[in-house]
Amino acid sequence: MSSSADLILALKAELKAAGITYAQLALGLGMAESSVKRMFAKGDMPLTRVDEVCRVLKLDFAQLARRVADAQPLRRELSEAQEKAVVSDRKLLLMAICCLSQWTFEQIIGAYQFTEAEAIGHLSRLDRLGIIELRPLNRYRLRVSKTFRWRPDGPVMRFFRQHVVGEYFSGDFGGEDELLLLVHGSLGPGLATAFAERLQRVADDFAQQHLADQRLPPDKRQPYTLLIGLRSWWFQAFVDLWREHPARAMPSSAAAPTAQHAPRRGAR
Repeated sequence: MSSSADLILALKAELKAAGITYAQLALGLGMAESSVKRMFAKGDMPLTRVDEVCRVLKLDFAQLARRVADAQPLRRELSEAQEKAVVSDRKLLLMAICCLSQWTFEQIIGAYQFTEAEAIGHLSRLDRLGIIELRPLNRYRLRVSKTFRWRPDGPVMRFFRQHVVGEYFSGDFGGEDELLLLVHGSLGPGLATAFAERLQRVADDFAQQHLADQRLPPDKRQPYTLLIGLRSWWFQAFVDLWREHPARAMPSSAAAPTAQHAPRRGAR
């Protein structure tokens, strides 16, 4: 639940939108206008009084709480403890991945071995962890931003490195609709950031296409996984062949990383 300060701010916004002044509100509450102003200024309002203000606004408290929740800033990443909780249960991690892909409740239980009660339980846990806001009829709203990512060296990425990366790259990527590129080069200052932003847009396009194609029947869709990586890195297999360490060989004025490992991209 949001703090009382968030509720007060939401009430102020609702009063302004409805064109209700403090004087008019005071009349509806049977209070002095000065008392109403003081109440809002201090942000000291019991829930009973919040209910009374909602009555004047003809607004249900649940609607107010929903608007407060919708106004909260979205998470860009979870804490270490939150990720540990997610990865500690394989089915909870699967549910989190499905939610981040914005599958419906019906799609999830239709595709995976969740009972309805079990799936609802996992959704409730994700709600408590701050990943989603669970709504009536098993609907949910993501509470993470479009730029959300798992912590680079956090519990979830460690799980994927251990259990997923090897399996993913064991494929030959030989299909007509598959692709694996490995491009190595050196870039000037700031250019790696620009490339990273462009690659992020590719990932966003992929995610948007996934959402759009959920309207297609299941037999018209194929599962694909897009993996994008960019890091400053040297091939360790060739390090022993260097004539001189690259950092010592570069001009002293060079401030950029010595090399960039361009994206390893694949669609499976």
